[in-house]
Amino acid sequence: MADPLSGLPPRFLRTPEAARFVGLSGRTLEKHRTYGTGPKYRKIGGRVVYALDDLKAWTDLGTKSSTSDPGVGTVHPAKRKAVSTVPPPRTPPRR
Repeated sequence: MADPLSGLPPRFLRTPEAARFVGLSGRTLEKHRTYGTGPKYRKIGGRVVYALDDLKAWTDLGTKSSTSDPGVGTVHPAKRKAVSTVPPPRTPPRR
């Protein structure tokens, strides 16, 4: 009996294939995952997989028509998000 899924394209990609799909290195995609700046992913049996639709949606955030086009979103670099270094406001002492 033939496998009914044999003719279907893959719907989930492991990190190396997902990285090639979006044109990044596997390590960069791992950094995006660590910092929360990358595409949505799933963990199945301890393995990280990416849905093709999620990869496309993430890359579509960077779609622009010109250098002055703000676009619909931003694909952030694979680095930690900036944390405010401003100290919290001081509360007056209680009387």
